Amino acid sequence: MDVVIGIDVGTGSARAGIFDLSGAKLASAVIETQSWRPQPDFIQQSSEDIWQAVCQSVREAMGKITDPTLQVCGIGFDATCSMVVRDRNGESLSIDPQGAAGQDVILWADHRALKETAEINAMGDDVLRYVGGVISPEMETPKLLWIKRHLPHIYREAGYFFDLPDFLTWRATGSDARSSCSVTCKWTYLAHEKRWSASYFEKIGLADLVEENFQRIGQTILPIGQCVGDGLTTQAASELGLQEGTKVGVSIIDGHAGGIGLLGIADEECDFDNVINQRVALIAGTSNCHMAVSPEARFIDGVWGPYYQAMVPGMWLTEAGQSAAGALIDFNIKTHAAFPALEEKAAQEKINIYEALNGCIREIEAREGEMRLTRRLHVLPDYNGNRAPHANPESRGAVLGLSLSAELRDLAALYLATIQGLAYGTRDIIEALNARGYAIDTIIATGGGTKNPIFLREHANATNCRIILPKEPDSVLLGSAILGAMAADRFKSFPEAMAAMSQHGTVIDPDPRSKAFHDAKYVIFKRIYAGQENFRNLMAPF
Repeated sequence: MDVVIGIDVGTGSARAGIFDLSGAKLASAVIETQSWRPQPDFIQQSSEDIWQAVCQSVREAMGKITDPTLQVCGIGFDATCSMVVRDRNGESLSIDPQGAAGQDVILWADHRALKETAEINAMGDDVLRYVGGVISPEMETPKLLWIKRHLPHIYREAGYFFDLPDFLTWRATGSDARSSCSVTCKWTYLAHEKRWSASYFEKIGLADLVEENFQRIGQTILPIGQCVGDGLTTQAASELGLQEGTKVGVSIIDGHAGGIGLLGIADEECDFDNVINQRVALIAGTSNCHMAVSPEARFIDGVWGPYYQAMVPGMWLTEAGQSAAGALIDFNIKTHAAFPALEEKAAQEKINIYEALNGCIREIEAREGEMRLTRRLHVLPDYNGNRAPHANPESRGAVLGLSLSAELRDLAALYLATIQGLAYGTRDIIEALNARGYAIDTIIATGGGTKNPIFLREHANATNCRIILPKEPDSVLLGSAILGAMAADRFKSFPEAMAAMSQHGTVIDPDPRSKAFHDAKYVIFKRIYAGQENFRNLMAPF
């Protein structure tokens, strides 16, 4: 029986999953990766550490397969949109300010290039229309400019600037072809015109990339669904424990892999073309990603895209998100004065801290009603800036309604208000999308956040959307596996592959009794953001 492997490199780990062609996961493994934070706003990784974690995860997952008749026909890679720097011989180049060996990856969440980001946005090039009007420090051209300015010797020596997903396919196949997903979403490639914008790179101070015909950032750009090179090289096959020549799919960014694993879930009533305008994929993790696709380009201020063929062939991708989601929930829990009491309660009851908090919330709501706990407590979740729909990296978080009490009840309230704040952020994004042609009433969700029933309940109620959970909860790994299946020619089209390998699961409907409550809190949410912008303007001279 044919199987495919999906490989996902997230912020802190590499994972491999083995799937059959119906989308059933047969085995998986996860290996942690290392990060370094040499100073504020700097987050670095090692591509060699990441590759070794990938190889180990594949070998461990394959070791769990006991059926000798299974044959791996294809592999798909996804990863964070982090930058990897290699010299002309393919060797690692350090991007650490002090030159720490092996640290050749600038993580997606690294904000060292804020100054360069602001300068690029001030120039107002037409390319920015395709990133929601403003570029983000999470994208790659500000980071390129930072390297050229602050590490000029590294910039000169570099032979390859890779997005991490493309680095993985390069290591696997030897081909330096880039993914249309990576270069379109994070490097300003104009996929709908099949070209880089020379004027943009000249304007921002990277004219040398134009002069060399973009050799270091990508001359061969492949659309999603195709095969890279001639498959696994002898060396890569040995390292992964697989067969030489195994087909390797064009790579994709991790959140986008989740979109592939979610958006094509078969609907009993409608086919893909009919339902796609009503769906947004939510990948809930350390940060949140929101993905929607349409047959035509939709320009939405503050929302990334439209990106042509960056996720589904023939479709334009709209990409939004929140820079801190799971990380924000963890931060607000663990920095609260009542956190030690929560840990003690969880230990006594032999449950995790989230189950303990959810239990507290259920007890309070049983006594006082579901809408009492956070009626005076409101959270703006922009602790790490606003990715969408305001594209404002300078935005910051806010908590309104604090008192002089720091008991376990207060922690439960802050936890719930934080989840609600994230849900209102998703509602803000959906409203921006619907104002430009979408008719979204359904969220198809995956990721760590979806394991939390309170997270799901609040998102359904706050957005007034039904939430569909996939049968296979690991939709990111599944999305990468679909890329492997397409590379191996096991399906005729992307929608066919998505429908065949993505299965319908649980549905959570919004509770109409809570609508007025969440409508009121959402008004407050919007006013807090607007007020913060006014405060920032008042303090701008200082």
